[in-house]
Amino acid sequence: MNKLNLCIIFGGKSAEHEVSLQSAYNIVAAADREKYNLTLIAMNKEGKFYLCDSLDFLENSDNPKNIKIKNTDNEIAFIPGERGNSIYSLRDNKVVDPIDVIFPIIHGPFGEDGSLQGLLKLIGVPFVGAGVVGSAVGMDKDIMKRLLRDNDIEIADFIIYRDIVEADYSIAKEKLGIPMFIKPANLGSSVGISKVSNKDEFFNGLKKAFKFDGKVIVEEFIDGREIECAVKGNLKAEATFPGEILPTDDFYSYEAKYINETGAILKIPAELDNKIADDIKEIAKETYKLLETRGLARIDFFVTKDRVLVNEINTLPGFTKISMYPKLWKNEGVKYPDLIDELIALAIEEFKNNDKLLSTI
Repeated sequence: MNKLNLCIIFGGKSAEHEVSLQSAYNIVAAADREKYNLTLIAMNKEGKFYLCDSLDFLENSDNPKNIKIKNTDNEIAFIPGERGNSIYSLRDNKVVDPIDVIFPIIHGPFGEDGSLQGLLKLIGVPFVGAGVVGSAVGMDKDIMKRLLRDNDIEIADFIIYRDIVEADYSIAKEKLGIPMFIKPANLGSSVGISKVSNKDEFFNGLKKAFKFDGKVIVEEFIDGREIECAVKGNLKAEATFPGEILPTDDFYSYEAKYINETGAILKIPAELDNKIADDIKEIAKETYKLLETRGLARIDFFVTKDRVLVNEINTLPGFTKISMYPKLWKNEGVKYPDLIDELIALAIEEFKNNDKLLSTI
């Protein structure tokens, strides 16, 4: 069997940079070297791309707070339209070994929002995950929630602000009640989130969120269980039995997700009635399809006694050692290396389907 040349792209310019490094570390460790030749490309925090050593590419890999890319001077550029020969070393003045498929595991803006996906479409190489539209819609909580609401998928009520001068605490309190959650509209991993219960906290939360994004969402607090469901597939998708997040802090923060292994309990499978679990799985697949997702996603829910609400979709969920997505598939009998194989196969399938489309008339 011929090996596939697999390129993993990680890092990024967003506040989720370190999470991406952890995800990449785990994917590299799990990728079957009998099946794949690995090429590793890091995007630093300035947005430049570098070719890394496939065996030794991180410093402090066992410390989520201090993990970082190992210094390299091998900056690369992408060549649109060159198919597999699309990566060029600026240091060596030559094309890097051909690439068959790319696994972009850059979380957040510039990696999960359609920006990187657009570049990968231009270079003409299969890549894991949603395309430009699905990635952009999934990242923007405002657009995502409007699409879900308008298609009768229940969500928490929300207000959008594009400038702090627009904000009115009294109106927000009347519409959403207290407490409220304040989030950057285009960021994940619980970065920049605040739970607020008074006017001072409200404006401090807005100031914090506006440091990360030019659009901020203020959401109704739902007093319910935090349930998550993993989905994979292209036009046909399959979903796992849900799991539950039991935060030991006030809410499921960045620290609890990626740094503090005791910051939350991941209960897999969740203790749910089979009828409720089936409803969640169906809503997850409906959400996945509606938002034009491909490859993979994690759908997050709030579940109360009488309501199932979609909180958000994550089109490139975390692959760290404490991440929910791979753990949910492991509960279904899909081991980490096999999951990587399946996601790569889905990427190639989607590319082949799109490659059949006419480009001339």
